[in-house]
Amino acid sequence: MDVLQAIVLGIVQGLTEFLPISSSGHLRIVPAFAGWEDPGAAFTAVVQLGTMAAVLLYFRKDLTGIARGVLAGLRDPAARTTVEWRLGLFIILGTIPISLIGLALADTIETEFRTLELIGVMLILAGLVLAWSERHRADRPRRQVEEITLRDAAIIGFAQAAALVPGVSRSGATMSAGLFLGLDRVAAARFSFLLSVPAVVLSGLFELRHIGDGDGYGLVPTIAGTVLAFVVGYASIAWLLKFITRHSFNLFVGYRLLLGGVVIVLAAAGSIS
Repeated sequence: MDVLQAIVLGIVQGLTEFLPISSSGHLRIVPAFAGWEDPGAAFTAVVQLGTMAAVLLYFRKDLTGIARGVLAGLRDPAARTTVEWRLGLFIILGTIPISLIGLALADTIETEFRTLELIGVMLILAGLVLAWSERHRADRPRRQVEEITLRDAAIIGFAQAAALVPGVSRSGATMSAGLFLGLDRVAAARFSFLLSVPAVVLSGLFELRHIGDGDGYGLVPTIAGTVLAFVVGYASIAWLLKFITRHSFNLFVGYRLLLGGVVIVLAAAGSIS
């Protein structure tokens, strides 16, 4: 059953990593609903490498251009005026908060932050913030990725760090911050995905040390879940970017509020644990 469970959770990861509904929260909630044991923070982090591979493939042209821009800027100061150079620096800057806070709170993240009650509360609170950002967006200019500033990157980076708490949603937090700063929905989503690459890759590699030592499902099931996360994650990226060109994030807000309420009630009643 471990392989089957890992496959199911890999699909869940692929579906929820890029939607603003919290993949880490769902990887805790789904096993609780199914009566399975918590797969652990290590499995959660490593299976995210599958969805990060999907980002690398989907945004390969953007990421290649950014890498070339950064390398050119390191060699030649005159090349530091390009959009690619600035985006590269902004991604590095935006990754610093989650890296430092993640290392400082590693033990707490893997234990105390994984309670169902906390996840339910954060689903609701972060959902309300997402709804607020949608309303705030109407009064702000709609900027593109190329117009992101150093200040924007720092703020979005700290928003990403909030997603260390399961239920917040990394994509939801960064997209909300982007909307508050006046970014277009698609621009907020694209920068959110690009910013996720170093943070989630480093997190997954850091947690690899736990795989096979009794934490999570073991090596083979984890690989199976990661592969499924990659396939489903790639499809999710394409769908979301198309969806938000014509629709708001309110569908996800409603889902978060409903799921958060259900989780809190069932956890309080002892029906799930």
